[in-house]
Amino acid sequence: MKHKIVVAVTGASGSIYADLLLKKLQQLSSQLDEVALVMTTNAKQVWKIELENDNYVNFPGKIYGQQDFTAAFASGSGQFNTMIIIPCSMGTLGRIASGISNDLVSRAADVILKERRKLICVTRDTPYNLIQIRNMETITLAGGIICPATPSFYSKPTTIEQMAATVVDRVIDLAGLQNESYRWGN
Repeated sequence: MKHKIVVAVTGASGSIYADLLLKKLQQLSSQLDEVALVMTTNAKQVWKIELENDNYVNFPGKIYGQQDFTAAFASGSGQFNTMIIIPCSMGTLGRIASGISNDLVSRAADVILKERRKLICVTRDTPYNLIQIRNMETITLAGGIICPATPSFYSKPTTIEQMAATVVDRVIDLAGLQNESYRWGN
């Protein structure tokens, strides 16, 4: 079965994770039926500040606006089986946990959860306050996966990109895609 994935990028710091994920998904395109991208206004601003480019415009799939509720993944009948929010801002996390669907990101996450499909929220904030922890608990209890953008070091990364890739590789694994990456014990 090929995957239909929606990638949402929100305004949290960590644009490098989204950039690397989009590049990795292009490499894994034979396993994918479709990849859609939605970015918040803040995500575009943070991307430009952190990565000093707007390379997301070169994404080969369809890019949806934050208020474009005509997107196929805004409905369960669109049959997208995975949503990855990378990075996932705490505001976005809170809206999802509260069931507020006021933009395409929160609506799509609501759809993924109600259809019992895979929602992966790559949170990047630190430290967490109790409200954020409870929001993570709520999303977890609803079937979502909280994957903090916490790099691993056992592969001995030597660049920021390699370090960030340890998180992206974990997200790819969580999404159920076959991926060549460092494995513990190898």
